[in-house]
Order: sequence, then C-alpha cells, then structure tokens
Amino acid sequence: MSLTLQKPYIIAADLGTTSAKTLVIDRDGRVLASNSNEYPLHTPRPDMAEQDPDEIFQAVVSGIQAVVAKARILPSQVLCVSFSSAMHSLIAVDRDLNLLTPCITFADNRSVAYVKTLKEELNGHQIYMNTGTPLHPMSPLLKLMWFRDHRPDIFEQAYKFIGIKEYVFAKLFGQFVVDYSIASATGLFNLRNLRWDEQALEACGVREEQLSEPVSTVHHLSGMKPQYAEAMGLHADTPFVVGASDGVLANLGVGAFEPGVYAVTIGTSGAVRGVVREPVTDPKGRLFCYALKEDFWVVGGAINNGGIMFRWVRDQLATAEAEEGRRRGLDPYDYLTSLAEEVAAGSDGLIFLPLLAGERAPYWNANARGVFFGLSLYHQKKHMIRAVLEGVVYRIHSVLGALEELSGPTREIRASGGFARSPFWLQCMADVTGSSVAVPNSIESSGLGAAQLGMLAMGEIKDFSSVHNWMQIQHSHRTDDGNYQLYKQLTNIYNRVYHQLKDEFDAIAAYQQEHAK
Repeated sequence: MSLTLQKPYIIAADLGTTSAKTLVIDRDGRVLASNSNEYPLHTPRPDMAEQDPDEIFQAVVSGIQAVVAKARILPSQVLCVSFSSAMHSLIAVDRDLNLLTPCITFADNRSVAYVKTLKEELNGHQIYMNTGTPLHPMSPLLKLMWFRDHRPDIFEQAYKFIGIKEYVFAKLFGQFVVDYSIASATGLFNLRNLRWDEQALEACGVREEQLSEPVSTVHHLSGMKPQYAEAMGLHADTPFVVGASDGVLANLGVGAFEPGVYAVTIGTSGAVRGVVREPVTDPKGRLFCYALKEDFWVVGGAINNGGIMFRWVRDQLATAEAEEGRRRGLDPYDYLTSLAEEVAAGSDGLIFLPLLAGERAPYWNANARGVFFGLSLYHQKKHMIRAVLEGVVYRIHSVLGALEELSGPTREIRASGGFARSPFWLQCMADVTGSSVAVPNSIESSGLGAAQLGMLAMGEIKDFSSVHNWMQIQHSHRTDDGNYQLYKQLTNIYNRVYHQLKDEFDAIAAYQQEHAK
C-alpha cells in the first residue's frame, strides 16, 4: 500500500478568539469531522482582555481527540496536524514554561498610551513600514512596552515572550518556534529580511533571544510528548505543521488570491484582506501586511467589532426577543435577523457606530466608542437591531476603501466566518459595498487553509493551485442598486460622524478609565 493511501487525512487545528476548532479533512478538501471547544475571555477592567493559556491548550488537545474519534481514523492514517491561530497574543513564561501572565489578547487596550509614544518619540512610522503591523495596542510590541514600564517584575523575570500558538507547541514539543505569519503580526518582525526588527526590539527593550525562533509556515515538528499523543489518539511522531495566522489562511481557504478578489471574514471580530506577491505597507499606516509564504503576502485591515456586536444586541438589547425565538424553536440570532428584515434598508435613518471594543482598521483608535446616531421616537427595537448589523458592514466597507487604494478596485468579495451563514448580512454586504459577495461551499476557511498548507509542508502538493478545486462557490449575492445608492448617503454620514467625534471619544475613554471599578 502506498504512503498516500496510508495517510489520507489532515487534521486542522484553528485557535480562534473564542474557541478552538478542529477538523478532519481528506485529500479532496472534504470535512469529515469537526469540533469546537469554547473558552472564556476575561475582562476584569474595560481595557483588559485576557484568556487562560492552559484552557486553550486543553481545548486543542481534547478537540483533536474528538475529531479523531468522530471520523474514526487510525493514527497511521494522519498525514499531519496543521495549525491556524489568532494573532497578536502575548504570554510571558519562565524557563520551565510556567505562566507569568495570562494570554493577553488582541482586544486588550491597556497599552493605548504607547501609540502616541511610538509615533512622537520612537519613529513609530518607520517601525510600521518595517514590520507591517499598525501602531495599535493589539500589537505585542506595545504590550511589551506596557509591561516594561508597569510590571517590571514580570518583564525582568520572563524567559520568553510568546503567543498562544507558540505556547501550544512549546507544551507539546518543548521548542519555542514562531511562524513568519504570526511573527509578522507582532510589530517586532521585519517583513523584508524575515528577522526580528532591531528598531522594534530597541523600542520595547526586549532581546532577540527572549523571542521564539522564526520559521517558515511549512516548518513541522515531530516527537510529541507521549502523554499528549496518547490523549489525542495520535502517534507521537505525527508531524505537526506550525502553520500560519487565521487571517492569511482564510484567504487561502476561500481562494481569494487573485487581483480584486478580497476575502471578508466576520466572526467575533472581522477583517478584509487581499493578496500581493511581495510585502507592501500603506504610507498612511491604515493596513497590515502579514506573511503566508515568501511569495504570498496578505494586506488588509481588521476590525474589533464584528459578530460580537450581534451577541451584544442579543444579550443587552433583545433578551426578550431572543427568548421568544427559542420558544418558537428558532435560533435566537435567526429570529433577531427576521425582526431586522422587517425594517427597510438604512434603518429609517438610524446609524450605529459599532465601536464598543475600540477599533482597529482603518482608524486604529482604541478610544473609539459605540454610538447610535439619528435615534428618534419613531425608531423601535427592530430598527436598532438592523442598525447594529448594518453598522458592522459600514465598518467593513471603510476598510475595503483603504485596501482598494493600495491594491485596486474590488472585483468580488469572498465571504467566510459566521456571517456567511446569514443571507441577510451577505445581501447587506453586497448592497453597501456595491460588489457581489460569493460564499464558498465551506465557511471554515482558516481550517481549510491550514490543511492546504499542511499538504504543501508534507510535499504532497507543489503549490496551492493543486488544491484550488477544494473551494467551490455555493451561491452569490448581487447588489441591489436602489439600496446601494441609499447606503452611499448613509456611509458618508457615518464617516463624518466618526471624524467629528474623535476628540470626544478620547474624552469619554479617559473618563471611563478614571472611574473604572
């Protein structure tokens, strides 16, 4: 029996913001089994967003065990396990891998003051141009500056500063490695020489040896610690491909790597991304540039406030309506969407700025806050629900505009993430952006991208064109021209409201910090 027939399956592990998703995928791109293990996000203060690294590690181990059992595959049939991961996390550990901090996530804003420090005192724009990571408290660079000044005890004790995927690999294999993709999202990694950037290291006071070894995204390790191999139901010598970040893999998974074809992902947060063949940075500092391979770079922008806004609506504004949906045997989100559909496009002039968690692209303003604008006695709760969903699309549209300046006009949008399950949200995207929105047959784009990268890493394919048929367009949403003209008016108002409130966002954020309990 050939090696190919003996090892027909790839396991993809995707470490997301709120859950670890695991998939078993065959060589034709079919998902045979999937699992999702959730973990909480801890926000003890308005500017803090942390997670327990060991909870995430256990979610990965149990998730892989679950899909191996569900798919009923043998350890000898697994070609590799390939990883995708959320970006911008930071964990301090000692020499024995004991945790000195929780996992500080992208949504943590306590280092916001260092944006100004970098820009005005430390040549921050040049650091951005070197690294491709916008100056924002999501960046581990700024997190490290904060720890240096506010927790010198931890800063001086730390043996390594790592991200969540590095922690998982260090637990499994006892090695500190970071792929070029995750490294390029730290604000510490030079895009052009693929090494830790000297200016960035000097700015935060970290030595190169305190960071993981940068490796290619197709780098793989074997010789896993036996107790974890047994817990997963795998052989200890199963290759584990280091993989890449969830954002760049989502582009790969939905086939968005042609000019003018942009990937839009809305999960907890959201992002818009396109592909270029060499690193490129935005002179205005609005967009990121992250690596997938040496000749495959993803440019775009992420937003903090994606699907989490829908959860906020459900939990804070529409608990009774969500419960009514459950009583009717419906998914609460589907029921709330049906209420939003009772309202005309544009929510009868009600605009929502969904900036509850601060914002990243293209504003990079951690002090931004949410706003309902145009609220009148006429508006009902269903208007507010629709306005929130439209507001998230307005956010995506503003990032898309910046990306078009750098990479050219939009030809098509490829949708992935939870929002791709919602015909309402997809049509809204088509109407606001004026572009058709295509939905691939699988919305688990990061997991599929990780599996494709795993195939490349193991020498099973020569390039990604070999697995292009993994992605098939399931359906498309075309722009309604009348709605498009209406939304053009509203997005102009939306943008003006944001810019007129910039100073007031700073003032209210300062007040909130001062009076936080």
